[in-house]
Amino acid sequence: MTLALSTEIRDGVAVVRLAGRLDSTASPDLERLLRDTLDRGCVRMVLDFSATDYISSAGLRVLLVLARRLEERRGHLVLSALTPPVHQVFDLAGLLPLFAQAASLDEAVARAAAS
Repeated sequence: MTLALSTEIRDGVAVVRLAGRLDSTASPDLERLLRDTLDRGCVRMVLDFSATDYISSAGLRVLLVLARRLEERRGHLVLSALTPPVHQVFDLAGLLPLFAQAASLDEAVARAAAS
């Protein structure tokens, strides 16, 4: 399964939904989408992983780059609803402490909007 991406704005927060596999094939598409979102001035973002069943090191790199760019612009990123396989990759890579997380999309949007 490839990665399906969709975006919406909720309470001033860009919500990006990822469905499928975030691997080296899909990472450039996500990177373009996130760059375009930043270029439009959205500095509060939520990435919804509730329908993501895999993330590769290429996907992790995209998220680290996004986090750095948001930090430079005094923005905020919240990861929402990490599925067990995705959570495990973040944990094994030692990256969980670097990202704000929320169990649900509503909670993530509230955290990002409040920042």
